[in-house]
Amino acid sequence: MERRTFLRASALSLGVAGAAGATASAASPVRVQVLMFDGVEEQDFVAPVEVLGLAAAFSGGAVRTTQVTTGRPGPVTCLHGTKVVVEHGWSPAEADVLVVPGGGRYTDPDSPGVRRLMADTAFLGRLAGADVLPVGICTGTMVLAAAGITRGRNATTHTRAKPDLAARGASVVDARVVDDGDLITGGGITSGLDVALWLVERFVGVQTAHQVETMLEYERRGTVWRR
Repeated sequence: MERRTFLRASALSLGVAGAAGATASAASPVRVQVLMFDGVEEQDFVAPVEVLGLAAAFSGGAVRTTQVTTGRPGPVTCLHGTKVVVEHGWSPAEADVLVVPGGGRYTDPDSPGVRRLMADTAFLGRLAGADVLPVGICTGTMVLAAAGITRGRNATTHTRAKPDLAARGASVVDARVVDDGDLITGGGITSGLDVALWLVERFVGVQTAHQVETMLEYERRGTVWRR
């Protein structure tokens, strides 16, 4: 079985101590790419980067996180004006997990952010064919939906986008984090914290996830819905 297939299919049961059942290690880290684009919501991408960075430190390198653009490397202007220089372009072959944050003014189809990604048919085709575990944060789930990834699947997104998610064929679950096996989604702008902590628990272990929570002085919110 291919490593990425194994990573996507595995799940660490809640309540199991330590890293038993987890798949990632310093020798074989889970490789996470965080997609960056003009209009990306700062909180949506910063939360996973922070959580996964701490997890890497606590686990001795069991997680490796890279920020990537949708095309060539270069600067990205975030929703609230933060400028980030992204040094890598998206390369699905070099990732096990792709985190797609939300961003832009979702109700404005001309706003930089997810609306532009949802209209980019070439990008959506690449996304649909990527052999990675897709993770949608907030309205980032709608990018996955536009690529057909959420059709017939359990998923969640920002409250304002849930009707659109349902209209695109997803079974909308009112949960903070929805883990549908080889698809993970989070509802709301701050859900990136909870989604990333769940990724740490699932792939590295509950002990590392707890260490990250303690360092952040953050208690996870809501429910992780799992099929």
